[in-house]
Amino acid sequence: MPRASRRLSYRVKGGIVLLGGLPTLLACDIVYEASRTLKQLDIVEAERDGWQKPADILQSLELKPGYTVIDLGCGSGYFTLKLSRTVGEHGKVLAVDIRRLPLAFLWVRTWLKANHNVRIVTGEPDDPHLGEAIADGVLIVNTYHELQHPGTILNHSFRALVPGGRLVIADRSADASAGHHDAHHQVSAAGVEDEVRGAGFRIVQRIDRLVDNPQNGEWWLLAARKP
Repeated sequence: MPRASRRLSYRVKGGIVLLGGLPTLLACDIVYEASRTLKQLDIVEAERDGWQKPADILQSLELKPGYTVIDLGCGSGYFTLKLSRTVGEHGKVLAVDIRRLPLAFLWVRTWLKANHNVRIVTGEPDDPHLGEAIADGVLIVNTYHELQHPGTILNHSFRALVPGGRLVIADRSADASAGHHDAHHQVSAAGVEDEVRGAGFRIVQRIDRLVDNPQNGEWWLLAARKP
């Protein structure tokens, strides 16, 4: 075989090997980035434990082992994983969000941590795809201000709860004084209370300053019960 032909043959073979290995390289890169994201989530959530007061929020739900609870706007699962431990192996957590990527990370996290009582639900802006009288509690944290149809979501939450079931909402206050917080990510506790009452709930607790610090602003908590 002429020398030029041999060089061309080697290049073709090398290209085939490279192209054949490309999917493997891409897959390795995806796994690496996903692993980095999972580690970063653990770091961020450990920091969040220091200021979010998750124990106080969970206590407001008055959950017991074996209960079913909905984490509405669950994201990557900060509260979902805590709720999973609270209700135990005989309980159930419905983790609802409209964003598929955070739900994908949550699915991986529940698999890695063996949280077998978590069911992931892909919702829609006006329909979280819940059943009727299926849950003892609904939790909405750092999500209410994002809702496009809050009244509709409250109605779905009301129907999803059993009589006596609790709804707990926590979000950043519209009166937060920290200037770097975007007004879009703030909502008034008083305004939300009016909307919750309008959906048929009875208010049982309101904390106007659940969190109050310069780094994370002011957060309120509202707990209500389905009659």
